[in-house]
Amino acid sequence: MNYYPAIFEPLTIRRMTLKNRIVMPPMGTNFAAMDGSFVQDHIDYYVQRAKGGTGLITVENVCLDFPMGTNGTTQLRMDNDQFIPGLFRLTEALHSYGACVSVQINHAGASAYAGRLNGVQPVSASNIPSKKGGAIPRPLQKEEIYAIVRKYGEAAGRAQRAGFDCVEIHAGHSYLLSQFLSPVYNKRTDEFGGSAENRTRFARLVIDEIRSVVGPFFPICLRFSAEEFTEGGNTLEDTLELLEYLNDEVDILNVSAALNDSIQFQIDGMNLPDGWRSYMAKAVKEKFGKVTMTSGNIRSPQAAQDILARGDADLLAMGRGLIAEPNWVLKVQNGYEHLLRKCISCNIGCADHRISKSKPICCTVNPDLFKEAEYMKQRVRNSVQVVVIGGGTAGMEAACTAAEVGCKVTLFEEKPELGGLARDIARLPDKTRINDFPDYLIQRTKQLTNLNIVTGTKADMSMISALNPDIIVNATGAQPLLPPIAGLHDQLGKPGTKVFSIFDLLNNMENFQEFEGKRIAVVGGGAVGLDVVEYYAERGAQKVSIIEMMPLLGKDLDMITRISMMKMVEERGVNVHTETALTEVCSDRFKVKHGEQEFEIPFDLGFVCLGMRSYTPLMDSLLQYGKEHQVEVVNIGDSKQARRIIDGTREGRNILKTIQRVDEFKNEFSYSY
Repeated sequence: MNYYPAIFEPLTIRRMTLKNRIVMPPMGTNFAAMDGSFVQDHIDYYVQRAKGGTGLITVENVCLDFPMGTNGTTQLRMDNDQFIPGLFRLTEALHSYGACVSVQINHAGASAYAGRLNGVQPVSASNIPSKKGGAIPRPLQKEEIYAIVRKYGEAAGRAQRAGFDCVEIHAGHSYLLSQFLSPVYNKRTDEFGGSAENRTRFARLVIDEIRSVVGPFFPICLRFSAEEFTEGGNTLEDTLELLEYLNDEVDILNVSAALNDSIQFQIDGMNLPDGWRSYMAKAVKEKFGKVTMTSGNIRSPQAAQDILARGDADLLAMGRGLIAEPNWVLKVQNGYEHLLRKCISCNIGCADHRISKSKPICCTVNPDLFKEAEYMKQRVRNSVQVVVIGGGTAGMEAACTAAEVGCKVTLFEEKPELGGLARDIARLPDKTRINDFPDYLIQRTKQLTNLNIVTGTKADMSMISALNPDIIVNATGAQPLLPPIAGLHDQLGKPGTKVFSIFDLLNNMENFQEFEGKRIAVVGGGAVGLDVVEYYAERGAQKVSIIEMMPLLGKDLDMITRISMMKMVEERGVNVHTETALTEVCSDRFKVKHGEQEFEIPFDLGFVCLGMRSYTPLMDSLLQYGKEHQVEVVNIGDSKQARRIIDGTREGRNILKTIQRVDEFKNEFSYSY
């Protein structure tokens, strides 16, 4: 058992004492009701993180000026006293588990949600959109600024009355205060623009107003973007100057990063290391000596301990990590680190669902954000035999879930090891974080004595029928899609060839370690093709080209990964050929067609990455067997349709519905005799 003393050291800030250094930062959820109030699922979501031992939970940003300051598809409100009862129910619930509770109060400014503005122009420091292509705001008048300052104070007072232990002011991430602080947005020439002192004036007024309302014993946290990672934006050095005007009366400095147009550094991609932002917090802490918070892909307990032990920061904001693993604190504290369900920073269910698709958040690795492990209490009343074919992430989730409710489970995997496509993709250096999910699932399987895993064995019908199953789960995954293009099947993967599929690369990484001077051509501009482009472009290949039939690369990627990939493509000078079709594969070149123009793209290594198709070699036999023997047959994950890990995880957990149906039938049948 590893010990991490710095993580579990209490910390007192004014009259708030935190039992450990782990903070759940504010993250939008789209769980709130349309009127800005809590629904029960929303409260349950926060309760799970409090039960899991989190020291400080900061509720997602709450609107203090409706509708002009609101953002997101649904957002909590605190702009009048009607919302205090719901907020009070939340704080009472979280306090009962020993968590301290903060709330982030915010005005969106130019980032306001247009659907609630009814055509009214949003407001900001100047007339600069908060993101590329965003709505053009109008500059706030001075009297409007002072009116908003008062609303910050009123919201903080409501937070105090609702039982919160702390209040956080959001002054980063392209929201209103950030729009005044950043020279990217602030082009004013009055006392609220220009110099560092002037650009901080609005935020300074807000801090002072809140302190006057909440009194001397109530902690105030300030969140800001220390590095904006945008041309013309604030650097860390600039922010340190701004903070000279802001640090008085602030108790916690929450050091974040980025603006809307550099969001890939706000919502970190999986290739960024644990705690990569801590250098910013260290600079802030060294200059001001105040309690400082850092964030940025913190998943590993050792990385968390190291950040604290080095003195880089005092508090660790672990946002998506606590979405994935609400019990992070308790597991680390009690020696169950091997069972951590670590966030893999895919940004699909948490960021893309919420920001791009206006859906409630969900999680690739955690299929239930509200009830966590409560399903295990609903154990089967009868003997239920389950056979799972395929040991990828979908198959393992189904097998573990079934075993955890008392079924007897056998899982067959053709390969010598478990993990499936997730394990394969994780061989790419920029995707290694994906390994954390199959690692967790494998550890979970080891806890289950009623789960028998048979690896290195291709299941056949005789093996399956010998187990007399009640339920068969097919999770056999997917294979590369290889259409009948001239030369493709003649060249691909043959001895001496220069043409490869993604699996040729992933299964033989040691043969693909030469980069300098290499000309690389990739057919397919989806996730897999871009992964190959990234692999070579980031490692110094001479020339990298990508060919895609559609008008855009990465059309189906989550927004964070796509932004990051497009930045990589631009910065590495990748030759992009969109609306271009592959017509023939030759030994050292691709023949392609763009409109009426036909040309060739020569290469030293060519990769054909045209997507994946489901692989179901036993499906017809399974369905026939199920029909003849009254056995439930369920097809999940990529073998149902080639998609993302998140879909297979959800379908794996949904095996509970099938188990319940079979168990109820057996129970009813047994009572009828």
